[in-house]
Amino acid sequence: MQGLHLTADLRGCRCAPQRLLDAAALALACTHAVRAAGLQAVDQLFHRFPATAQGPGGVTATVLLAESHLCVHTWPEQTAVTLDVYVCNFGADHSVKAQTLMDALLALFEPTEVQRHALQRGAVGQASGAVR
Repeated sequence: MQGLHLTADLRGCRCAPQRLLDAAALALACTHAVRAAGLQAVDQLFHRFPATAQGPGGVTATVLLAESHLCVHTWPEQTAVTLDVYVCNFGADHSVKAQTLMDALLALFEPTEVQRHALQRGAVGQASGAVR
């Protein structure tokens, strides 16, 4: 289970508003970014939420990767996006590809503020055992 888990919270996204609203356009952008990063998409789901009193509904996007997953949640009423990229490194180290994918998504949304986190999950040769 050793791998790299990247997250980013984006605020002040200056991209075209449709990037935050249009599930089909976001699907194309995400799958293109996945391929360009050298990762392999095996399935995907993109869901558009209805508008509320706070504003237009956003999109939840999930791309299932052979290496793990990409999740994107848009918040158009806040011009915000949350990103989640996880790659397992079983068989090969996909960390650079994960960073490349995250960088492409940051460029896509053009945020004025970014809070990024990286978590190394598991460890090579780590003993398995239940935690109670």
